[in-house]
Amino acid sequence: MSEELPELRASDADREKVAERLRDAMAEGRLDMDEFGERLDAVYRARTYAELEPLTRDLPATGSGAPAARPGAEPGGESWPARIGGTGDARWGIGVLSGFQHTGRWTVPARFKAIAFWGGGQLDLREARFESRETVIDCWTVMGGVNIVVPPGVQVEVRGIGIMGGFGRPAGDDTPDPDAPRVVVRGFAFWGGVGTERKPTRAQRRLEKERRRGEGGDRKELG
Repeated sequence: MSEELPELRASDADREKVAERLRDAMAEGRLDMDEFGERLDAVYRARTYAELEPLTRDLPATGSGAPAARPGAEPGGESWPARIGGTGDARWGIGVLSGFQHTGRWTVPARFKAIAFWGGGQLDLREARFESRETVIDCWTVMGGVNIVVPPGVQVEVRGIGIMGGFGRPAGDDTPDPDAPRVVVRGFAFWGGVGTERKPTRAQRRLEKERRRGEGGDRKELG
């Protein structure tokens, strides 16, 4: 394409077709989140066919019989069974007049202890692997707090006791994925709190953003 039409200008529809192929490739596991993000940014910067063509050169053509997304796969990520197993990276988080955090790609142990005394902690499990199908997070907070973020599909059970403080459950009704791990949050909070919230992963946010962008393009064409 680039040799025949190097300077032909690409349309919004052309860019959207390439973006759709990239979304399919990420869902199939052919591109990871970083590769998908880099290529998608390049798609919407592209002005000509010559700039678009290399972005899908190493991907199978649409309708080529490529395998569909793996069963139980999170949109744009690994399947849940593939994310369970291994050895936990850290088993403690301590914030005394300070803070701690575990975010991004890390392996959550089957048992994690979080302590916050006049401090705080952040545990983000959205991009993490899990040592076990069930993770127990024990939290002790005194005039401090711990915040735990889980992705959609993960079942969360909260059993903590609060005195002039409390333990929060994720807002909204979320149907657990049968292949996803289970997270149990328990412990004690005095003049402090332990919060749990459910947020989409980066891949899910990016897919939703592109879906809205595509819908906007469709409305523009209809108008």
